[in-house]
This record gives sequence, structure tokens and C-alpha cells, in this order.
Amino acid sequence: MIFWKKKKPEEKEAEGKQQAVEQAQPAEEKSEEKKGFFKKLSEGLSKSSGKISTGITDIFTKKKLDDETLTQLEELLITADLGPATAAKLAAAVGKNRFGKEVTSEEIKQALASEIENILAPVEKPLNTEAATPFVILMVGVNGTGKTTTIGKLAHHLKAEGKDVMLAAGDTFRAAAVEQLKVWGERVGCPVIAKETGADAAALAYEAVDRALSENADVLFIDTAGRLQNKSDLMAELEKIDRVIKKKIPEAPHATILVLDATVGQNAHSQTELFKQIVNISGLIVTKLDGTAKGGVLVGLAERFGLPVHAIGIGEGIADLRPFVARDFARGLTGLQEPN
Repeated sequence: MIFWKKKKPEEKEAEGKQQAVEQAQPAEEKSEEKKGFFKKLSEGLSKSSGKISTGITDIFTKKKLDDETLTQLEELLITADLGPATAAKLAAAVGKNRFGKEVTSEEIKQALASEIENILAPVEKPLNTEAATPFVILMVGVNGTGKTTTIGKLAHHLKAEGKDVMLAAGDTFRAAAVEQLKVWGERVGCPVIAKETGADAAALAYEAVDRALSENADVLFIDTAGRLQNKSDLMAELEKIDRVIKKKIPEAPHATILVLDATVGQNAHSQTELFKQIVNISGLIVTKLDGTAKGGVLVGLAERFGLPVHAIGIGEGIADLRPFVARDFARGLTGLQEPN
């Protein structure tokens, strides 16, 4: 669902059969599947879209688009956590060629969704794990973002694609994080490399890479600590992990993914800035979008940092970690329905 993979001959044959089944599937059924996906996204973003949609309706009820309404629109977008700079850019874009004209709330939503999609489209990028074997993924982020859970869900999707996946419990500082990853390992059928609480995280990472190499794993996820009480300690630990991984595989980690919690709103910007100083962030996953009215923060992050967004979390279930699709997100955020 999220990833690309190379196909073996027997997989291509099976895929061909599956495509034949899908082609025989009535068009209305396939349409229902897509609608179901969009419905889940819309439900997940309902707290954010409700604020924006209701606000736009209140502002643009039989009104001309003028300085006052554009200012109100900009303020609305700021309250939805798109950030001042992004809100100003979007309001200006929506006002272009419409200033002084009578507009409806639906027209504004459509225009806003289009402009948001323009910002998000460049960062819509699936995670490609085919560049190396094992493909080593370092997962970073502050405690509480859903990092360990996200690893479990990603592992589930990769296993479903036929990948051999290993997990490394590199957050050795918290016993709960190690146990949580072990539970996920059992749940999705992946071996978990772990040590006792307080063990050296870099040594654990080295052992995990060594084992992934010896057992021909396709993908290795390495969880990491996210405590920020002492930035210098966190930086030293992550730098050490990076060094020891490179002793085994010079090009690794092949991806360093920052997991962000949407409920923190604009604090996600400072977290991104911090981790960019510590490690080479290659992409983002934004979680807990279903639990907040601050879903617009993803738009601000895309505008400011331009980092690839691989997936979004819109619920607690395994299937609720969804691939990021710019158009669907933009329409879901503004409360629009999926067109036929």
C-alpha cells in the first residue's frame, strides 16, 4: 500500500492473475473502494476540516472577496495551524483573480484545496526500500509521537509485500519502548533485536545490522530514544548510532524518518528543526491526525522544509497508517467530497 517493490517472476504471474480479477471487478465496486479510502481520510481529518469548513462558510456567506474577508481567511488558517507564512501565502493565492467578486464558500474551499495541493504535491513520496539489502531505516522523533507503533505498522505493510523485516529496539532508555516493540514484533511476525534497559543503543544497532546482514533481511528498522531533556546527549547517541551502522554498511542508514505528532501543532516545526541539526532527515511521517484540529500543520511543514512525507496516521489500527496523497489530503482538510 505504501511501498514499491521489485517483483519476482512468480510474483509477476500472481500479480497478472490478480489484475485480471480486478479488471473483471465491476467499476462501481472499485469506485466504492476508493470512496472508502477517502471516507476514512475525511473522518480522520474531521476535527481539522470542521474548523476550516465552518470558518469559511461563516466568512463567505454572500460576501465579496475583499481585504476584510481575506484577512479573516488568513486568520482562520493560522488557527488551523498552517502557520502565519503559509496562511498568508494561501490567502493571497485564493484572492488572486477573485478580489472584489462575489464568491461562495464552496468556491473558496475548492480554490483553497487546489492551492494546498500545490504545496503538498512535491512532498508526496512513497518510501522506496529497494535501494539496498538490507535497507536500514533509522526512526527518530521525540517520545510520545507514536514512533514505535509506526515501526510496527510499517513492518506489517512490508511483510504483506513479502519482505523479510527485522526490528531493533534502540530506545534502550525506556523499558516500555522495548516491550512495546517486542509486542509489535510478535503481532506482525518480525524478529526483534533487544537488550536490557539502559544498554548501549549504538551497540544494539551494530548487532542488529550485523544480524540483518547475516540473515539476509530485506529491511531493518532501528527505533531510537526521543528524550529531549538534554539535547547534547541525544545528539551524541544518534551520532554514535550512525557511526557504528556505517562500520557495517557505509551507505546506511538508507533512510532516517522523523515521526511527528500532529496534536503538538506548531511545535512540530521546532522538533523538525532540532532533528535536522542532529541527523540527516530523509522523510516524515505525521501521526495522530485523527485526534486534533491542527492537521493543517502538515501543510506548513511541507511549505517550510520540503521534506518527503511518506505516510500519515489517521487512527489507531494497523490499516490506519495510510500513504500520503496530496490531493486527497488537501480535499479532506478543506471538507470537500471526493469527486466522482
